[in-house]
Amino acid sequence: MAASAQIRLVNYDSDWPRLFEEERNRLLDVLGRRVLVIEHIGSTAIPGMPAKPILDLLALVEDIQAAPACYAPLQAIGYQYHPELEAMLPGRRYFCRYDPADPIEQTHHLHMVQMKSEFHMHQLLFRDHLTEHPEDAARYQALKQELAARFRHDREAYTDGKTAFVREILARAGGDG
Repeated sequence: MAASAQIRLVNYDSDWPRLFEEERNRLLDVLGRRVLVIEHIGSTAIPGMPAKPILDLLALVEDIQAAPACYAPLQAIGYQYHPELEAMLPGRRYFCRYDPADPIEQTHHLHMVQMKSEFHMHQLLFRDHLTEHPEDAARYQALKQELAARFRHDREAYTDGKTAFVREILARAGGDG
């Protein structure tokens, strides 16, 4: 899977909700009833939160075994499926869309999971908690900025550095971390 050379956080963009709506409609047009709901997740879904300029979307399906029927329609609109990540991300199918002008730059991450799965519930709990608790959102923002500076060229270390905070928030939000 291609990856950006460095972690780059940008200030919150008030266009992200609109861009999510446009992409959700685009996905629903090609996926139809194969998916139940598409949610906006990740930092771009949290008002005011600096983020990597990549929209994270969560497509919910009745049964993850139905996911293969989505691969061709998603590929037709520019999403690349990454089956090599299934061992690391059990119960999730992961797709990326890249900037046509720069095929290394990711523009969208699409996570396909079963409705009511742990990943689904944790993503919404985390997003909603930070949206409703600005003091925790500020702590998360500071952590992300510190990690991005420290691990600018190490996406795995950047992500790992957020784990304890995410677990703390999930435990407080009722998701058991």
